Amino acid sequence: MKKSFVPIIAGILLFISVFVHLYQEQAGLSLITDLMLLGLMSFHAMKSKSLTWFILMGMGLGLFLGTYAGTIAQLTGIDISSICKSSKVFSDVFLRLIKTIIAPLLISTLVVGIAGHTNLKQVGRMGIKSIFYFEVVTTFALIIGLVAINFTGAGRGTELRAGEEQIAKAENLIEHKQSHHIILDAFPENIAKSIAENQILQVVIFSVLLGLGLAMVKDEDKKKPLLSLMESLSEAMFKFTNIVMWFAPFAVFGAMAFAVSNMGIAVIAPLFKLVGTLYLALFALIVLVFVPIALLVQLPFKKFIAHISEPISIAFATASSEAALPKAMENLEKMGIPRKVVAFVLPTGYSFNLDGTTLYLSLASVFIAQASGIELSLAQQVEMCLILMLTSKGVAGVRGASFLILVGTVSGLGLDPQKAFAILAVDALMDMGRTTINVLGNCLATYVIARWENEI
Repeated sequence: MKKSFVPIIAGILLFISVFVHLYQEQAGLSLITDLMLLGLMSFHAMKSKSLTWFILMGMGLGLFLGTYAGTIAQLTGIDISSICKSSKVFSDVFLRLIKTIIAPLLISTLVVGIAGHTNLKQVGRMGIKSIFYFEVVTTFALIIGLVAINFTGAGRGTELRAGEEQIAKAENLIEHKQSHHIILDAFPENIAKSIAENQILQVVIFSVLLGLGLAMVKDEDKKKPLLSLMESLSEAMFKFTNIVMWFAPFAVFGAMAFAVSNMGIAVIAPLFKLVGTLYLALFALIVLVFVPIALLVQLPFKKFIAHISEPISIAFATASSEAALPKAMENLEKMGIPRKVVAFVLPTGYSFNLDGTTLYLSLASVFIAQASGIELSLAQQVEMCLILMLTSKGVAGVRGASFLILVGTVSGLGLDPQKAFAILAVDALMDMGRTTINVLGNCLATYVIARWENEI
């Protein structure tokens, strides 16, 4: 067994132990054993000096402190729970810094990729191929979600009752619901507004059009200054990303400590089957869809995993696809995928290729129906999938999008939308899984399109 496998196994055991502790309200492998597992991960991180392992160490520390906050407080008198809840500020700071990177990074890389290195026909080809690929994979994700929830019947016999915290959160999201038009909302009316509201798809559309416009400029004296500026900005933003990423371990620690310290048996137990079914379905998506696609395009698995491990771990711990985007772009380019492909496919996938989210929506909708004592017919489930294929597109920048789509879908099925409020109790735990799959799916999609374009 390779030495690097030992801390990986330690991390997996620590995560399982924490989950058992949360579910059964007793120590999973005991505090001392979990502390030893954390120590093993930390030792390997310090020895390897790898950012990936520092991120995993932060995740492990957050898991440990969030889980044993009460026990440590009894032994030391230190209010660990308050520290865990306050540590979320690290994650919030990191996410703010990431948001400042995304727009200038996308604009500069896309403009350079299109105006400097790509013919205009290739942009159109990549767009058509990307949309086709996204639709096929998300359809499989929807189907797997339906099969999983029908197989486990997780909602049957489950009583959905939302607590005051879930009701307040749900009502706030619904109150501030943004109107969404799939086609209209893809196009920016003001690029500054699009950047401020973090509308990734609108930024991509603007950048593509600007790149095309610059590519059509024949006078090199007029074209070169803007192209040079964009090249410099692109390189600077990647360096900016490298600086910000060293804050990622603290952000991951803060996000994980906050999330775990706010979970418990009262929250997880009633919805345990839903969470378990979701993770089972996400694993099935990887095995039944992602792996065959990877084999078909001859993906170098070892190299691919090495390059996406950082963005994947960030996505899981922070439950934010945006947090992983800059590093994913940088690492995929290092892997050998041209910048022009990475800059176009990866951010576009953030709006059209949300595999984990679409799977969750189909699964959660049927779960609520089962919990309501209603068995949906095959025709109703197919109709629901067709609706989700449309409503789940282009909502990357919409606050609480997955919850709002779920409420709309449930209402369309004639069910009480307040049943969906209860699911918010474990949304953070499920969001980590679906966000990870979203990022993984888009990284794979980028390689597929690059291979399809013979750019590898």
